[in-house]
Amino acid sequence: MPSCAFLSIANTEGWFIDDDLVHPFLKSLGWEIKNIPWNQDTNWETFDLVVIRSPWDYQQHLEEFIKVLEKIEKSRAVLLNPFDIVKWNIHKNYLFELEEKGVELVPTIRFSTLSAAQLEEAFNQFESQEIIVKPLVGANADDTFRLQKSVPTDWEKAIKVFQFKEGMIQPFMDAIVEEGEFSLMYFQGHLSHSILKTVGAGDFRVQEEHGGGVIAIESPESSILAAGEKAMAALPQKPFYARVDLVRTPKNTFALMELELIEPCLYFRFDRHSPERFANLLDEYWKNL
Repeated sequence: MPSCAFLSIANTEGWFIDDDLVHPFLKSLGWEIKNIPWNQDTNWETFDLVVIRSPWDYQQHLEEFIKVLEKIEKSRAVLLNPFDIVKWNIHKNYLFELEEKGVELVPTIRFSTLSAAQLEEAFNQFESQEIIVKPLVGANADDTFRLQKSVPTDWEKAIKVFQFKEGMIQPFMDAIVEEGEFSLMYFQGHLSHSILKTVGAGDFRVQEEHGGGVIAIESPESSILAAGEKAMAALPQKPFYARVDLVRTPKNTFALMELELIEPCLYFRFDRHSPERFANLLDEYWKNL
């Protein structure tokens, strides 16, 4: 009986994790399946597949997380997504590589350290009254700030956080609060299902952990699909799973927010066929190795 581990988080309280929906389908295909906290002492030699699913505190322990993935990579277990593309995806410089290949991004300024002068320059460059500051290595909207040009006293916390931490600045996209953020889930390079993530009352973050909502999108606009396909085609290699996050621009195009290849929530709850689809593709992948 082949065995599979889903890498997860030790303390799941407060998180919306639906990876267990895949388990029954893998079991019906003859697999033994376990959720394993990524930082739990584990003999990875006992697994055939290790799938990175919900280790959602990894960015707080990045060096340790990478060492764990390296151990898995060196074991007999097959790591999904593969280690090389995970390393590539950890640092958001990947966004600019995709932009060079013609993928539309939300306008972005990178910085190695942050100052009030840089924030002032960003407001002027983007001709925006609001900006977003976030890390180049991060997840779950950690250390993400929404700043207003008219309230410079609020800048101080962001400046302190990013005093010795690299990050990026983007104009605040009104469409995030007016409409939401579209997410397209791809399994083995093919679109599985799509959702719209909406912000919670009084917030600007779409994650469910911050009060955001989720709506299944059965028939996405053709321009959303085209933007997703273009982003996927620009990747350096085909991942087993991916999530493409897009936002509508003032020009009614769709700009890439993130292309998640490490531990994206795949929102299995919002497409009843997706857990079985994911399980079947894992089984097929293993048999074709």
